[in-house]
Amino acid sequence: MKTTVITLLVCLCLGTAMAQNQDSMKTFDPAFAHTVYFWFKDPDNTADRNLFETSLKKFLDNSAYAKTNFIGKPPKATREVVDGSFTYSLIVTFESAEAQEGYQNEQPHLTFIEECKHLWEKVIVYDSFGVAK
Repeated sequence: MKTTVITLLVCLCLGTAMAQNQDSMKTFDPAFAHTVYFWFKDPDNTADRNLFETSLKKFLDNSAYAKTNFIGKPPKATREVVDGSFTYSLIVTFESAEAQEGYQNEQPHLTFIEECKHLWEKVIVYDSFGVAK
């Protein structure tokens, strides 16, 4: 059940990311999706949020591997199946699993982690291969 709910949430976020950012994003690549959820130690701290958003955007703007991205915050949950406990979500697409591996080791990603790792108490990552239509 939990896996199904998470899968539905990821699909919803991916669809929303495409609809909301279509003009400013490159073409969505369904080959590989990297979904990350962050839980902050102090989620109401405005300075922490500003640092995180600035560092994350700088990283994504300078990534040689990330094709599309979506940075999100949880909406007020109105249904029991919606988990709104995280502080931020990030969905990044890649043309392949190999590209995602390159992203893990590139300097902009490592700099982002170094600048922001003190902000979060928990991070969960879900990686997915696209399913052929």
